[in-house]
Amino acid sequence: MASWVNLPNLLTLIRLLMVPFIVEAILGGRHWLALALFLTAGFTDFLDGAVARRLGRVTRAGAYLDPIADKCLLSGVFLALAWAGLAPLWVVGLVIGRDIFILLGVLAVMWMTPQRKFPPSRWGKLSTLIQIATVICWMASNVLEPAWVQWLASAAAWPCALITVISGAHYLWRARQAFGRIDAVSAGE
Repeated sequence: MASWVNLPNLLTLIRLLMVPFIVEAILGGRHWLALALFLTAGFTDFLDGAVARRLGRVTRAGAYLDPIADKCLLSGVFLALAWAGLAPLWVVGLVIGRDIFILLGVLAVMWMTPQRKFPPSRWGKLSTLIQIATVICWMASNVLEPAWVQWLASAAAWPCALITVISGAHYLWRARQAFGRIDAVSAGE
């Protein structure tokens, strides 16, 4: 059996495979199903990390696959909610724009420096957490009637946007540090 095949990685793969079904449920107006699938996918995200650490099953493949699954899930849901008219386009634009910005930054750092590891920052983790909470609020507002749920869904856009911008700026600062180390090494030669 391949060394990457273990329970945590299979849970991550399940999350990745759930993305099109969640997107389709959102676009098809099946909001309860979309919310239930999204919450299930979120649970697999929690579970794969907990199992990997508890059983000592952390793998290099899992380290790459987990953030890819997370980005596919969140990006797919944000885009589907925007396409269905259920999320503010400006917030979705910030979230997707930040992700593209980070991806291009990582590619630039990899191309121009020897750095190959890009662990998530605290701001990045907080941004992901707030983005997940925002998506849950937006999805819940489509299935729950109380006014406070609707208010919360509207209000969630602002902290999501703020933390998304802050984390993007923090990743830019980290990229600048990586280039600064190269400049320092070059100057010392």
